[in-house]
Amino acid sequence: MFSRRHPFLFFGAIISVCMTLTFIGFVGIVYISSKMMDAGFPEALGSHKGNIGIVEVMGPIISSKKIIEDIKGFRENEDIKAIVVRIDSPGGGIGPSQEIYRELIKTRAQKQVIASMGSVAASGGYYVAAATQKIVANPGTITGSIGVIMEYANLMEIAKKIGIAPVVIKSGEFKDMGSPLRELKENEKLIFQELVDELHLQFVTDAAKARNMAIETMTSLADGRVYTGQTALSLKLVDRLGNLDDAIQWAGQLAGIQGKPIPVYPKEDKMTFIRKLADTLFKDINISGTISDNFRYIVN
Repeated sequence: MFSRRHPFLFFGAIISVCMTLTFIGFVGIVYISSKMMDAGFPEALGSHKGNIGIVEVMGPIISSKKIIEDIKGFRENEDIKAIVVRIDSPGGGIGPSQEIYRELIKTRAQKQVIASMGSVAASGGYYVAAATQKIVANPGTITGSIGVIMEYANLMEIAKKIGIAPVVIKSGEFKDMGSPLRELKENEKLIFQELVDELHLQFVTDAAKARNMAIETMTSLADGRVYTGQTALSLKLVDRLGNLDDAIQWAGQLAGIQGKPIPVYPKEDKMTFIRKLADTLFKDINISGTISDNFRYIVN
């Protein structure tokens, strides 16, 4: 009946549905193909003529997957004699920062690894840099910010004004700890403070160990403040002042490269947009607890 009264709308709806299904099918094929490619063929380097691998850590450190893939690719390539980690990041998640740190520690046992700091390499960015043998910063680089912060927004008063009353059914006393719809209890604050202190100690310990610095010295510098590259040099948080090219030249010297060091970047993934779209459409549904929903605990 609808098709007779509204033929154009009917056929338009049919065409729209068909186009949508076709698009989803296309994205699905790309998604499956990309996963198959990932399973069988590691990402190739952008050029096989270079001898200094450049790994970029740009923006907030949210995921370590791509960075670790790049590090491994350069580490396992015999033509690559040294790796320069170019960092331009204000920090990010503790887990991803620690994963990159561990991968660099493993890598520097086999090859020279140098960090080059851009405009900012703070918090998690410094965590990553500390794992390299040497650090090069610009005089005006913003670095440091060694510490951990946990924060959330309390929406209790707004909820009261609009008539929202939380109903909580939980399996344990602390399962809703950090809910934005109620005040944080004193014993809950203590638990969170202990968590932050533990994570901070992990950060300080790792940075001090990798930099061959007394943990007491690193602790005295790790009060969350930021430093310029110039000040960081005087505090021995970095080793030299210079730009990316300076770091590449130094990496070449340390690696004993005869001739000109030639930087090479990982091959750019031209499927990035489609794959991200596919991942969004086909990603799994995860059930998160209150703490992960409402809190940000980051190296920042």
